[in-house]
Amino acid sequence: MASSTDSSAPVDDEVRQLYEQYQAVESAEERREIASEMGKLDGRRHAEIYAALETE
Repeated sequence: MASSTDSSAPVDDEVRQLYEQYQAVESAEERREIASEMGKLDGRRHAEIYAALETE
C-alpha cells in the first residue's frame, strides 16, 4: 500500500500549491475557482486509493 501513498504525493503538492493561491487571492470568484480545482484533485486522489485497494 506504500505505492498508493507515493502516487498521492504529486496530488498533495498540487493541493498545497492551490491552497497557497487560495490564501493569496482576494476575490470570492477566484477562491471558488481554486476550491473547485482542489475538489477535483481530492476526487482524483480517492479514485487512486480505491483502485489500489481493488488490486490488493
